Amino acid sequence: MIFYSSIEPIYFLLPFVGLLVGLFGAILGGGGGFIFLPLLTLVLEVPMQTAVITSLVATLPICIVGSWGHYQNGNINFKIGALFALVGIIGALLGTWITSSISANQLKTGFGIYSVLIALNMGYATWQNTRHKANGNRMLKATSRWMKISRGSIYGFSAGTITGVFGTSGTAPILAGLFYMNIPLKMVIGTSLLVVMVNTLFSVGAHFFVSKIDITLVLFLTAGSIIGTLAGTRFHTKTNIDNSENTIKYAYAAGMVLLGIMMIIK
Repeated sequence: MIFYSSIEPIYFLLPFVGLLVGLFGAILGGGGGFIFLPLLTLVLEVPMQTAVITSLVATLPICIVGSWGHYQNGNINFKIGALFALVGIIGALLGTWITSSISANQLKTGFGIYSVLIALNMGYATWQNTRHKANGNRMLKATSRWMKISRGSIYGFSAGTITGVFGTSGTAPILAGLFYMNIPLKMVIGTSLLVVMVNTLFSVGAHFFVSKIDITLVLFLTAGSIIGTLAGTRFHTKTNIDNSENTIKYAYAAGMVLLGIMMIIK
């Protein structure tokens, strides 16, 4: 269902938030739901179920524009992306069912716990890959094919489920899984946006008949996010970020832990 909420003064700040989310989403490979959901629930006090699908719809322009930009610059690995997306679709449908079966407080607490756990896992994966590179990538080469199938399936399914449950686009498990693949950071970012787009589309479709979409909030958020995504994609293409790869990963994980704790305690 679709509805339009009355415009509040604070809504005029949302395009600036969307601009920043789109900018960093294109750079870091996320759809922005990880920021939109806490904003909608903690700041604007939107009901959790409404916030989930509204967040999903608001992230779609970021995913679509970002994926197209990275595709044009050859930053998408379609084989790995297809593996993540196919199992992610199943997870998205499961996640939608879970959302309709639990309370709003359980959703918020679950999102917080998920954020902290996936951040710790991402930090560990970054440290592990650094150690493997220092040892000549012997272990990674020996297990690369097994990793692409098993870890891709696990992380892809987790990402889809998270997307369906929390409306956050499932970026964190996707990034964590792609980091394990030991592909270049720019390829991680572009492939992540593609998978996020597929998961989000299926989650929106599954949620559409059981949740309410606040179009007013969607319009305000996307007004700035599209511009931010275009700018972020251009910046990402022209900038060499490989040398800062580990710093970016650790900073992203730290931010996830902070937001997760806020969702748990509030």
